[in-house]
Formats: sequence, C-alpha cells, structure tokens
Amino acid sequence: MVNKKQLCEFLVKAKKATYAAGKKAKKIVEDDKSTTLIFKEGNWKYQDNYFGGEPFGGREVVFFKNEPVYFMGYYGLVDDFVADFEMVYKILRKALLLIPKNKPFRGPGKYAEGDLIYINKYTGKIDNFFGEEIITMNGKKIYKAKYMGGFINQRK
Repeated sequence: MVNKKQLCEFLVKAKKATYAAGKKAKKIVEDDKSTTLIFKEGNWKYQDNYFGGEPFGGREVVFFKNEPVYFMGYYGLVDDFVADFEMVYKILRKALLLIPKNKPFRGPGKYAEGDLIYINKYTGKIDNFFGEEIITMNGKKIYKAKYMGGFINQRK
C-alpha cells in the first residue's frame, strides 16, 4: 500500500517542478503531439502527459519502484471570448505553485491577483477525489477545469 504522506510530499515537489514551473520545466513533445513533463526523486516518478492548447486534457501518473500507484485525469478550457490565453495560464501556474500539502490535487482553495480570482473546490482525499477549478475576471468565469483521481493498482 502506498504511504499517503510520502505520496503527498512527492506530488507537491513534482507539480511545482513541472507545469507550474512554466518555462523552467523540461517539456518533451511526443510523436502523438502530446507534451510530457517528468519529475523523479528516489523511488518516485511523476509523469504529466497532456494534449492541447485550447482546450486541453491530460493525465498525471505517479510510479513507485516502477509500479503505477496514482492517477489523475483532467480537462479544461478558457472561455471563447478571452483572447489572451497566456494571462489565464499565468495566474493558473501561480495558483498551482501554492498546492496544498495535504490535498495536492491542483491549487489552493482560493488565490487572487488583481481582477483575477482562482477558485478550487474538491471532494475526497488523495486516494479517491474529484474537483473543479475556475478562474474569474471581474466576477465573470473565464476558465474552468475538472479533475479526478486517486490510488491505482493497490489490490493484486
């Protein structure tokens, strides 16, 4: 069985070092036109693979001793009327850097910067959860993403 505390600690490090790190993160463009980000530490390996752009969808998998133990799938998009995607993704990356240590799914419950507000609502614990994050600008929703995940491959 996976140690929940160790997994949470690893996920915080991995997520801060990959997509949330922005241009600092090493991205691998795959033959299928998806993008993969990888983080390794000791016996742990994190792999984030996504398609898009706009909209986007992807998955995160954590391996422990080369065995898959955790999975999260996600899908999101910026509203059609928003022309500046980078503005939205910039605040998203900032929010994701504030990932809660005890619920390392996405960002914190709330993060605000100027007229932009990131809100993340979720249910469950690291072994089985789902949630939705939104970004509003002047009170109008401009971004939303849904996610779900938990432990995998625990009973053999």
